[in-house]
Amino acid sequence: MLRHTALDVAPRLLGSVLTVREPAPAGDASRPGGGEEGDGGERVGVVSIRLTEVEAYCGEVDPGSHAFRGRTTRNAPMFEGGGRLYVYFSYGMHWCANLVCGPAGQASAVLLRGGEVVAGHDLARKRRRAARTDRDLARGPARLAQSLGLTGADSGLALTPGGRAELELGAPVDAARVRTGPRVGVAGPGGDAGRYPWRFWIDGEATVSTYRPAAPRRR
Repeated sequence: MLRHTALDVAPRLLGSVLTVREPAPAGDASRPGGGEEGDGGERVGVVSIRLTEVEAYCGEVDPGSHAFRGRTTRNAPMFEGGGRLYVYFSYGMHWCANLVCGPAGQASAVLLRGGEVVAGHDLARKRRRAARTDRDLARGPARLAQSLGLTGADSGLALTPGGRAELELGAPVDAARVRTGPRVGVAGPGGDAGRYPWRFWIDGEATVSTYRPAAPRRR
């Protein structure tokens, strides 16, 4: 599925579950996720999030994409073919995570904007101490990446069953519940709501973030 374009993949990711495991302790090959049972019966070191909001970015044909002007050291994972992570630092403050899609050589990725933590609540709360409720643990791309424990060290990481990062496709969401609109905070031509309504979310989900247009630049 991740070999298709971002516009095809993005709505299909809604309702799917991304799981990220902490790296196993050095020398402990028996615990690939560093997981063990905690007091609440959850695996320590594992967080899973059901995706409720995503945005599509279509590489060199998309003025809102990091790859619009071609390949760089930072965006290189976007060109390496579907089935891996692209994680970048935003505004010098936060990590944000994308799922790379499409064939190798054609940059394409889906930004993970929001979701519901469905496993590993204790670890997600520990990582996101500022969250007032569980609804806010992964409501927004920086919060989602932080809850999963993703950083730039994970950029380019392949999704593999039982590995550090794994994607489980959910049943397709009823089309009547899928909403589309302009991407959040994208300035310039890429923020044109008529040409690029490439944000997708599940209607009625509490974990969907609030839409904010790009802030005007000060002269």
